[in-house]
Amino acid sequence: MGKCIITLTSDFGSGSPYVAAMKGSILSIAPGATIIDLTHDVPPQDIRRGAIALAGTAESFPAGTIHLAVVDPGVGTERCLVYALIGGHHYLAPDNGLLDGLARKRAPDKIIALTNSEFWQAEISSTFHGRDILAPVAAHLSQGVAAERMGDVLDELAHLEWSEVRVLGKTIEGTIESIDSFGNLITNISEELLGDVPRDDTVRIVCDDHETTGIFTTYGEQPPMTLLAVIGSGGMLELAIVDESAATMLSVKVGTNVTVTW
Repeated sequence: MGKCIITLTSDFGSGSPYVAAMKGSILSIAPGATIIDLTHDVPPQDIRRGAIALAGTAESFPAGTIHLAVVDPGVGTERCLVYALIGGHHYLAPDNGLLDGLARKRAPDKIIALTNSEFWQAEISSTFHGRDILAPVAAHLSQGVAAERMGDVLDELAHLEWSEVRVLGKTIEGTIESIDSFGNLITNISEELLGDVPRDDTVRIVCDDHETTGIFTTYGEQPPMTLLAVIGSGGMLELAIVDESAATMLSVKVGTNVTVTW
C-alpha cells in the first residue's frame, strides 16, 4: 500500500490528548504517514452520528485511504474490532454499527475481525483500543501489511436501526437525521427521492410546529432569519435559518419528524 492517508474520526473532542495519543501510536510505526482529522466532535458515545459523519465524508478522500474511527461505548467488552474494505477505502472501527452508514450505501468487499495481536501495541489498555489496537493496525496497513494477516474473516458488520422514509401519494415523511456545525437540520430525504416534487411555494415542508414553503438551491435566496428548505452538499433535504442556527432557534433535535407535501 505504501505511503497513504490515514483519517481519524472520534468522539474525543477537538484538542483531546487522546487524539494525539492515537497519532503518536501511528507515527511510531509509520513515521511518514499523512494523518487527517476527519472529525473529533461526534457527540460522546453517539454511534449513529459517527456513522453519519463517516458516510458523508470518508468517500471524499482518494481510494486507498485508511479511515480509523472510534466511537466505542463498549470498549473493553466482547464487541470486536474490525477492518472493512468498502468502495476501495479501508476502514477500522469497533463493530458496533459505526460502519453501517457506509455499508448501507455499498456492501463491503471484505470484513476481517482484528484478532491477531502481532500487530497491536505490546500492552493493551482495556479502555483505549483506539490507541493500542486500531492505530497500530492502521499504521501496519499503511506500510503494506495485508489486511488478511490482521485476523479472521467475518460475514457481515453490525447494523443500526435507521428511520425509513415513507412516500404516501403526494406526501413524503422523513426525520432529522443529523445537525451540522452551522445548526442546519439535515433530513434523511434525498434529492433523488424528491424526484419531480415541485420546488416552488406549492411544496410545503413541516418540521415539528415549524413550516416553510419551497425548496431552494442556496441559502442566499432568502433574507436573514428566514426558515428555508434547501438541498445540501450531501444531496439531502435540509432545513436552515439564514445566518442563524436552525437547531437552536427552533429547538429541534435529531429524530424529529419532517413532512413534505405538495
